Amino acid sequence: MAKVTFDTDICKGCGLCVTACPKGIIRLAKDKINKKGHSPAEITDQEKCIACAFCATMCPDCVITVEK
Repeated sequence: MAKVTFDTDICKGCGLCVTACPKGIIRLAKDKINKKGHSPAEITDQEKCIACAFCATMCPDCVITVEK
């Protein structure tokens, strides 16, 4: 099973990963604010992740790790 993790402390909430995810399982958190004052990205359903790593490729700050 694939595992996606985000370094939420440095995520600037740009949303590029949200757009890149073909499964639509990444969103910007609605109830969290990180140290920089942004809503970080989060995965909504880990089970549906196919480990394509499009999200990690699009992230300009390299906050996403994808493991197979």
